Amino acid sequence: MSSNKKYWKSVEELNENSSVVETLQQKEFAEEIPVEDFLGDKENLGDSKTSRRDFLKYVGFSTAAASLAACEGPVVKSIPYVVQPERIVPGIANYYASTIADGFDFASVLVKTREGRPIKIENNDLSKFKGGANARVHASVLSLYDTKRVKRPMIEGRNVSWEEFDREVGTALENASGEIVLLTQTFASPSTSKLIQEFSSKYGNVRHVVYDTVSEDAALNAFQSKYGRRALPNYDFSKVKTVVGVGADFLADWQGGGYDAAFAKTRIPENGDMSRHIQFESNMSLTGANADKRVPLKPSQQKAVMSALRGYVAGGSSTSDLPASVDDAVVKAARQLRQAGSGAVVVCGIPDDEAQSWALEINEALGSRVMDTSNARVIRQGNAGEVAQLVEDMNNGSVGALLIAGLNPVHTLPNGKEFAEGLKQVETVVDFATRTDETSKLSKYVAATPHYLESWGDIQFSEKSFSLMQPTIRPLFDTRQFQDTLLRWSDNNSSYYEYIKETWSGGLGDRNWSEVLHDGVFEASSPVALPASANSGSSSVSFNMDEMEGEGFELTLYTNTAIGDGQQANNPWLQELPDPLSRASWDNYVTVSKADAEELGLENENVANGGLNGSYVNLSVGDTVVQNVPVYIMPGQAKGSVGLALGYGRKAGIQEEMQTGVNAYPLYKNFSSVQKVKIEKAAGVHEFACVQLHNTLMGRGDIIKETSLEIFNTKDAHVWNHVPEVSLDHQETPVTSPDVDIWESFDRSTGPHFNLSIDLNACTGCGACVIACHSENNVPVVGREEVRKSRDMHWLRIDRYFSSEDTFTNDLEKKENIGGLGSSLSEFGELEQPADNPQVVFQPVMCQHCNHAPCETVCPVAATSHGRQGQNQMIYNRCVGTRYCANNCPYKVRRFNWFNYAQNDEFDYHMNNDLGRMVLNPDVTVRSRGVMEKCSMCIQKTQKTILDAKREGRTIEDGEFQTACSAACDKGAMVFGDVNNEDSKILEKKNDDRMYHLLEYVGTKPNVMYQTKVRNTTEA
Repeated sequence: MSSNKKYWKSVEELNENSSVVETLQQKEFAEEIPVEDFLGDKENLGDSKTSRRDFLKYVGFSTAAASLAACEGPVVKSIPYVVQPERIVPGIANYYASTIADGFDFASVLVKTREGRPIKIENNDLSKFKGGANARVHASVLSLYDTKRVKRPMIEGRNVSWEEFDREVGTALENASGEIVLLTQTFASPSTSKLIQEFSSKYGNVRHVVYDTVSEDAALNAFQSKYGRRALPNYDFSKVKTVVGVGADFLADWQGGGYDAAFAKTRIPENGDMSRHIQFESNMSLTGANADKRVPLKPSQQKAVMSALRGYVAGGSSTSDLPASVDDAVVKAARQLRQAGSGAVVVCGIPDDEAQSWALEINEALGSRVMDTSNARVIRQGNAGEVAQLVEDMNNGSVGALLIAGLNPVHTLPNGKEFAEGLKQVETVVDFATRTDETSKLSKYVAATPHYLESWGDIQFSEKSFSLMQPTIRPLFDTRQFQDTLLRWSDNNSSYYEYIKETWSGGLGDRNWSEVLHDGVFEASSPVALPASANSGSSSVSFNMDEMEGEGFELTLYTNTAIGDGQQANNPWLQELPDPLSRASWDNYVTVSKADAEELGLENENVANGGLNGSYVNLSVGDTVVQNVPVYIMPGQAKGSVGLALGYGRKAGIQEEMQTGVNAYPLYKNFSSVQKVKIEKAAGVHEFACVQLHNTLMGRGDIIKETSLEIFNTKDAHVWNHVPEVSLDHQETPVTSPDVDIWESFDRSTGPHFNLSIDLNACTGCGACVIACHSENNVPVVGREEVRKSRDMHWLRIDRYFSSEDTFTNDLEKKENIGGLGSSLSEFGELEQPADNPQVVFQPVMCQHCNHAPCETVCPVAATSHGRQGQNQMIYNRCVGTRYCANNCPYKVRRFNWFNYAQNDEFDYHMNNDLGRMVLNPDVTVRSRGVMEKCSMCIQKTQKTILDAKREGRTIEDGEFQTACSAACDKGAMVFGDVNNEDSKILEKKNDDRMYHLLEYVGTKPNVMYQTKVRNTTEA
């Protein structure tokens, strides 16, 4: 029998006529939520059509920078969706095609957004122009959320409105007493070129000067002299059979970079064939490290090499004053080039007009199909002579107004001090800047410009290849594009977006605007002619390599893979990215050979805490001195030469922790990357943040397996890829045999089973995968001091090994022939020292996801366990930080996070503010202190792929499964997939004769595999 009792929570409920009780029964809050207060116009809201750029009007995100559309006020709490934006689904990522074009890095990209926040950069596979995004491009998404960005226009340091800014600058331009000069980066943009022409027409006395921070002036001059256009040759390295590089780091930033992906395709030994790569260089570069044959020599000798190659291949003098060993290498290289014929190419990085002309001449003589002059590159347009003339004109008072866009010349010009003095003579200086840098501090007017992820643009990579830039988020601050500002100052009321569409109207052929914008890339002819060079290529600062001859050291300035020209120096991901060769981060340093270091009394030493210390030197080029430069003794550095990276030493607009290294631009005299330099030892000891102090393999062929192309083609696989054996009942048995297992195997037949293959032939060590892993998995930055203590948190590292002898094969032979105590004491010690010109190999290492994982057996709380899909999983909530698993891991890939790296004043690397934390991937946990971290094989990505296919009722195609690192590797070095799919590429890699597992004799049975490295050592 039921009870008729009445229960009540409030006396008010006993009042039958209470309106409050009736209201609360219908909804939780009696008071109406003031939606219109933060949504804006209540009347028109229902009829509005929300675009992805506007959606932040309607949704807040716990940060002042990205809420309420354009940073109108701080928000202290999250605001849920009230009106769901069009095309924005909570929890679902959107991707937009765009382009980075900052004057140094140019690449077509896909931008991943979550709830409207760009959080990751991916490769745009539709782009035919060049390879994918490098490490800097992947890291550029973090620079969007940089608190050091200029947030609004300023006049003499005070914040103003754009209306006041336009009014004052417009008046100043109208009344300019001298010439108006636009000093810009290479925009490589047809619409921008057209706009500058219109701006020039309005004001009349306007000159446009293009300045590349890192100049390709000699190559541009040579091409212009020969072909009549100021551009650079385009190279298709996928067609190469033999390449000879002379001072050209073409696997890195040479002439804009992007050549590594195509070249890597020729390095895979298929059908018994692969390309042959010979490199002549001074610094040990990324390109030299990947060469089949590397010849170290001073910069002054490189022009002689080019001259000799020209004589041997294209005719002319074939004599040289080179040392006999170098001359012999040149003769053999020339023979190899002639044998390869049209499949051969010579690339030159020497900053000398004549040497660059010889390279073009040699390639034409070969009939090289690799070099393309009909579709020339236009992503470098700077003219050193015009820049030098501008500085002179500024100082003599003939420049009335100077508009600077995309540059920081006070810091990056070799004569930056002279430029700064010239600024004082110019009445009106407008700096279009993203941060308050050295130049904007000296400028009366500072126009705040947006990040490329907030911008529109059209980019011309080459004469036939184009890409579009589109915003993926509404501007976080009160910024305006340089082009939008020029439109206003040209009395054009169009937006830059409308202006681009108008420029390309009728120029897209049979494709429409929406289709092109969706793809991001297209082939066409430019509707605007390329800007002509004022001095027709006859640069007044032309550098002649012949001046380098004589006694003394020769300096080669270069850009490294992390910092590049220095635009992203405030990016902690890049500062902590170890250099692929030195394995040092947070620094630039002068590289010297071991012989020269001994002669100068310079040292590197390992100290008790495992850190690396080094001496200091002062470098002098003419009257310019750069003091207290750290010294790194680099194996392979040519004797008599030294190297130093550009891009460091910035102070203004840079967070204190990121103010690292020394500024090398003052040494960049006449825009030449090679200089005569004096070296003087200085007092003090520098503390490096170096992640790998063990340099050589010491003959351990179970870590890196390699062979020559000849042996690969003529011997059985067990000769060059021997499977380790163990004794079973006194019989040698392969470790891969189930008979020697002491484990029960997991059931791997149901569902996908993931494997990752890493091809040592295709990996160049570029580091893009490391940054992609950072971005995808919220890997923390720990800073210089923690890296020095070997506490870096990278889930993926790229080990670099030097050979002790001339080759790794000689290392192995030496180790095998060691016998007796005396021999072992001396010769094992010798194996620890790299050769003067060592072979180099790169090996990406992450958690190997072992099927017989030694970490799993020792965890007392089962925090690490094996998943059905093959991943070794980490359950952070269970982990108590015993670190037993790290001790028991033979690969040393597990990281213990000693601290909370987010919201911790000790680690201020963009994770202490709401703006910086916007880059975090919501699909991945931000770990608290005291737990182990490691590669998860991007389980969040694989699970999403499975769920998407399940929801759509379809099978998963091969290639759909990706990890962050495999997706970032445009070179194809990393292949990820399901080995249970019989048609998968990963299964093909697993069954390849080159496949081996790292430390296979341990018996861990990893799900990560490697492909044996093959070198083409065959001489013509």
